[in-house]
Amino acid sequence: MASRNPGLAPIHEKADGETRLSGSLLSVWPALLVILVVLGGIYSGIFTATEAAGVGAVLMLLAGLMQRRLRWSDFAYSLVQTATTSAMIFAVLLGAEVFNAFLALTQMPEEAAELIGGLSISPYAVMAALMVFYILLGGVMDELAMMLLTIPVVFPIINTLDFGIPKDEVGIWFGILVLTVVGIGLIAPPIGLGVLIVTSIARDVSIAQVYRRILPFVAADFIRLAVLTAFPSVTLFLVRAFS
Repeated sequence: MASRNPGLAPIHEKADGETRLSGSLLSVWPALLVILVVLGGIYSGIFTATEAAGVGAVLMLLAGLMQRRLRWSDFAYSLVQTATTSAMIFAVLLGAEVFNAFLALTQMPEEAAELIGGLSISPYAVMAALMVFYILLGGVMDELAMMLLTIPVVFPIINTLDFGIPKDEVGIWFGILVLTVVGIGLIAPPIGLGVLIVTSIARDVSIAQVYRRILPFVAADFIRLAVLTAFPSVTLFLVRAFS
């Protein structure tokens, strides 16, 4: 994109080493520290991913206090936003539990799996249809709610299909594909929730302008999704290498 339109990445005057060290690097050290501690703690097994979120929040709070950039109004606002988000998540979880109970009583996932398995449809055609479904759904629904409500129905169907790879690897492959299409759905036209969030923050930028800029990246995402769907070995390479 930058080679086609150099204005997207203009050349600025190069700063010397002292300026970079005293200015740029020192101004971002809290973020670098949080990244190192959180990722290091997860991969070393010191704490789980959920606990890492709490550790990261505490570290950023301390960094804001040490730099004297965190005002009481900002702290109060963050608490309100956290409470609002947590309430939304718990509401989604409660709804998902009720929905899962409904699925267990009606046995709809098992019935759907038997129906799809009895049809003479290519497993990859079923997977492609599910990917399109998730992309469309991702444009109008929060990713957490989408996965909680659909995985109990969709995963039994996937488990009945033969993709030429072991069943335990099918689950990993499908999970990676779902995470990929969820990301695409958040920005893909016509209703990308991510795009709506960006335009609500940058009010001087229209949705049409944002979509014009992100369409090349959406196209790249679709190419990546096609490769991951058609060649499961690409998705599972690291899994097999470290198992």
